[in-house]
Amino acid sequence: MTQSERYLDLPLEEVIGDRFGRYSKYIIQERALPDVRDGLKPVQRRILYAMYKDGNTAEKPFRKSAKTVGNVIGNYHPHGDSSVYDAMIRMSQEWKVRNLLVDMHGNNGSIDGDPPAAMRYTEARLSKISSQLLRDIEKNTVEFIPNFDDSDQEPIVLPAMFPNLLVNGSTGISAGYATDIPPHHLSEIIDGVIMQMEKSSTTLDDLMTVIKGPDFPTGGIVQGIDGIRQAYQTGKGKIVVRAKTEIEELRGGREQIVITEIPYEVIKANLVKKMDELRFDKKVDGIAEVRDETDRTGLRIVVELKKEADAQSILNYLFKNTDLQITYNFNMVAIHNKAPKLMGLQALIQAYIDHQKEVTTRRSEYELRKAKDRQHIVHGLMKAISILDEVITTIRASRDKKDAKDNLIQSFQFTEAQAEAIVTLQLYRLTNTDITTLEEEAAELERKIHELESILASEKKLIHVIKKDLLAIKKEFADDRRTVIKKEIEEIKINMEVLVPSEDVMVTVTKEGYVKRTSIRSYTASNGEPPGMKEGDYLLGHFEMNTTDTLLLFTKLGNYLYLPVHQLPDFRWKDNGQHVANLVSLDKEDEIIEALPVKEFSEEHSLLFITKNGMTKRSQLSLYQAQRYSKPLMAVKLKDEDEVVTVRLTDGKQELFIATELGYGLWFNEEEISLVGQRAAGVKGMNLKEGDKVVDATTFSLDETVEFLLVTQRGAVKKMSIKEFDKSSRAKRGLVMLRELKSNPHRVIACKHVLSGDETYHVRTEKGKVEAIIPATYRNSDRYSNGSFVIDSTADGNVVEVWKIIDTSVQKTDE
Repeated sequence: MTQSERYLDLPLEEVIGDRFGRYSKYIIQERALPDVRDGLKPVQRRILYAMYKDGNTAEKPFRKSAKTVGNVIGNYHPHGDSSVYDAMIRMSQEWKVRNLLVDMHGNNGSIDGDPPAAMRYTEARLSKISSQLLRDIEKNTVEFIPNFDDSDQEPIVLPAMFPNLLVNGSTGISAGYATDIPPHHLSEIIDGVIMQMEKSSTTLDDLMTVIKGPDFPTGGIVQGIDGIRQAYQTGKGKIVVRAKTEIEELRGGREQIVITEIPYEVIKANLVKKMDELRFDKKVDGIAEVRDETDRTGLRIVVELKKEADAQSILNYLFKNTDLQITYNFNMVAIHNKAPKLMGLQALIQAYIDHQKEVTTRRSEYELRKAKDRQHIVHGLMKAISILDEVITTIRASRDKKDAKDNLIQSFQFTEAQAEAIVTLQLYRLTNTDITTLEEEAAELERKIHELESILASEKKLIHVIKKDLLAIKKEFADDRRTVIKKEIEEIKINMEVLVPSEDVMVTVTKEGYVKRTSIRSYTASNGEPPGMKEGDYLLGHFEMNTTDTLLLFTKLGNYLYLPVHQLPDFRWKDNGQHVANLVSLDKEDEIIEALPVKEFSEEHSLLFITKNGMTKRSQLSLYQAQRYSKPLMAVKLKDEDEVVTVRLTDGKQELFIATELGYGLWFNEEEISLVGQRAAGVKGMNLKEGDKVVDATTFSLDETVEFLLVTQRGAVKKMSIKEFDKSSRAKRGLVMLRELKSNPHRVIACKHVLSGDETYHVRTEKGKVEAIIPATYRNSDRYSNGSFVIDSTADGNVVEVWKIIDTSVQKTDE
């Protein structure tokens, strides 16, 4: 072969696509998904068949697992030994499989997720019920194909005398497909199969009168009949699986929660660890101790509670925040006619019925053929005994066995098979009693042939045979249902005030989005030092709060984050804290602009929003109390790339002042802004000049001295009194606050409400220069003044940011 002939000139994407397509087809059909007929993946089928063929069955002694694994790899499944052993182990784990297919001696793992012992230490054999999967396989009931090296034959499917796919369920992931079929109760599934087999018009509602729902080996409680119905109808559905729990009373008025069954496929050790972490991290108050008291008598986890603790609320919290309650998603995909298919309950049962009809038909044909062959022999033997002397004379006159057969065929018209039976007949059979036995056998064979022919001729009789086999299996192997089915999904209501330990803490929020709560002890020990922050970051808020309070963070894109204080990360005062994106998913383009501490979501208070395009909105604070807070929630509806500039917590009777970039200021009362819903956009607060935008807004009361600190992009600063302005109404342009310059005019960067006069503000320029401003050192100016310069913008760049320095040496309280 020349060098050029050894290589194919093909596009890489074509080659990779072809190879991946073949690989995908293989792992879908031959690895990860079960066959709809016997409910087994290829590796499971090969394990069971290898054990059956090797005589490693339920009535015989256990054998080393390593021997079976070696047989499977050597004869049928040329893959890694761990994949074979893992599959074998799973079929022996009583917390994974509803009806065990493999009996095992030794350590086969545990519900705590412990690994099994190595295969050289464990012993296994087929369980009694798995012999029903393989029963009559030698009677030509299923097709066989050559194994991977053509040295032996293997079945493409097992006869499966019970509906294993639904009884034991299946789970697997392949390329583009996954399957999750839960285990069911053997008796219920058999009743469902018989119902659908006997009456082809059976509806799903009919089936659900006998098949109540999944029956997990670990028991538990399933909630949601609608989810079960949807899954049985479409193949996909969702149910809630909850642990079986009980609240027990102890002496001294204390209580404890006892868990005796946990949801399917939950690792018990991880569940216990998670519950104990909640206790240790003080996420929930009232848990004294979590103990795993599981022993040989059964599973038992005890959550011991403190005195006065609300047991039901704690249990509900555990349901919501641990795997004590999980969601199970049905995804009933199986290989049907060599292709993966999403199937409902009726389709799965019908595929099994079709398989059983074929198995029973093939078995009947095989037994009929054998019976007819035997009948032919028996008739020959009876004829030979009736002319015994002539037969003996003929045989004695023959030279050898072949000559004897030929003479018998020629002299008495025996067939080849009959002649063979006669010449191999043992002498003791030539008695009077034996002719009676042969006559009885002939009569029995005649009856059996008639019965088998009637089965093959009648669909009704075929169904009767299948039903009889299924009922025998049901009688021998059915046990009590373990999982309780409840119609409705119970809503979990948690009274957090009862569960959260009440503790005063210091909460800080930075401009870059870092949040933390700090114990009063750590805060006090800091001796007035500023909190830990990244370089260039600054505080947006610093509050003394209680763990039962809530922190609301508002973003420029109109969202808000609902953060219960007890769920904030607990850090020392000198630590930076944790970015809020680790607590709630936040868009990269979004940023926090305001932090508000809330003790109570009262209807008397409202939130006032002012946006860049001059829109204003006022909504009751009570509307912002959230139940779920894993993602940002809508605070205000924004239009046309608008952004929120500021958010104020008010009593609805405050004065509002809005300042724009081009130097306009508008003063009106917030009562002009009507209360609207949480998702509303609001009303126009200020009529902006073209190219203008709102840069700042604040609320105030006329009972106090009201002054503003104005900073421009050129680094000019001035202080003004509210008396410089006339009170107006909503949606006006406002009054100018700067003298207009024809060249290099001033533009407002910030207009801050000066509270005490001795605060400090920082201004930052484009080039990173930071300058401090103390409003108390400035005299009031009129509206037409441009103020005095604190920054040389030609040297240091324009001012881009202004913020107030929050004094953390004095504890702030929530008003």
